[in-house]
Amino acid sequence: MTKAKLVILDRDGVINEDSDDYIKSPAEWIPIPGSAEAIARLNKAGYTVVVATNQSGIGRHYFSLETLDAIHEKMQRHIEAVGGDLAGIFFCPHAPEDNCDCRKPKPGLIDQIREQLDIDTRGVPIVGDSLRDLECGVARGCVPVLVKTGKGLRTLDKGVPASLGNYAVYASLADFVDELLGGRFWPRQ
Repeated sequence: MTKAKLVILDRDGVINEDSDDYIKSPAEWIPIPGSAEAIARLNKAGYTVVVATNQSGIGRHYFSLETLDAIHEKMQRHIEAVGGDLAGIFFCPHAPEDNCDCRKPKPGLIDQIREQLDIDTRGVPIVGDSLRDLECGVARGCVPVLVKTGKGLRTLDKGVPASLGNYAVYASLADFVDELLGGRFWPRQ
């Protein structure tokens, strides 16, 4: 397993606007300003960027796998238009009651990333807007980064448990990337 410059991102609330009603169509996928450009800047600095996202709307029959593919196609085109690239989109299609291993906060998506890309995920940032996004990464040695976009402020209001360990908080993905590429990123002690 190789050690590489890797960043793992949640999708809804980090790259695009989130909705309590789910993102159910390409038309509902609306990028957060600066997120695609932040991914492009990571790529230009030599980082591999992947997405790890729960998509229980499939398991709940709110939308189909074909619709999810169309949403991801739109996201990929938007990121590519500014010079960025995602090395992979890893998703859990299951409903919570399915009790699968890939639904965050379980670390199955991180395991898939490690196996498919043959990359060591220990010490790499995992960026999310919810506690479960961060917990799945911490279970595999990732460094948790909470963004205030999406559900991030709600997550902070509920309180972050000590079990999460050292973590960082940023206003947005773009702000995190500014700090990371500027050599100033360090999680809270």
